[in-house]
Amino acid sequence: MLNRNQYFIREHAGLLKLSDVYDILDPVSKAKIGEAREEISGLVKFFRLLIDKSLMPTRIAVYEMNGESRTLLFSIKRGVALFRPKVYVIDASGASLGHLQSKLLSIGGAFRVFTPDNQEIAQVKGDWKGWNFRFLSGDTELGVVTKKWAGLGKELFTTADNYIVSINGEPAPSINTLLLAAGLAIDTVFKERK
Repeated sequence: MLNRNQYFIREHAGLLKLSDVYDILDPVSKAKIGEAREEISGLVKFFRLLIDKSLMPTRIAVYEMNGESRTLLFSIKRGVALFRPKVYVIDASGASLGHLQSKLLSIGGAFRVFTPDNQEIAQVKGDWKGWNFRFLSGDTELGVVTKKWAGLGKELFTTADNYIVSINGEPAPSINTLLLAAGLAIDTVFKERK
């Protein structure tokens, strides 16, 4: 799954969700190729009823689908966050793939993507609406995240989003994984409030 350049991400809709699930689909065939599932403790779920979700710790496990079975590829993990959350990307064996660090002030949202040795490989910058994002390395565009219209009912009555993560060129597998994690983290970690 991690050798692709495009991923269609579809968030499951629900009225009272204490944890989120995202389908990762092939953008052309709409076949399910993976899943991003928020895996948090019961205590954290309880506190989400009282405290803003964006302040609470979270872990998003990203799986590749193999028929009915699934294989863990990597996880996105954030501890308690107050001002500038640092989000870790960890492979299936627990080794660091890198981290994401939010910028202090930005319009539309922005954060940086780092390798395990703390080298910045990209900045993720949002438009003024916070719907569309670009992965930038200097002036070079490494990819984009584009929000897709989900239909009137879903847009008006839920916070569930659909979007496309597109990665340009053929980056190394570790970079591709970090950029996919950054694309998922926009909604799962940095923007999701409810």
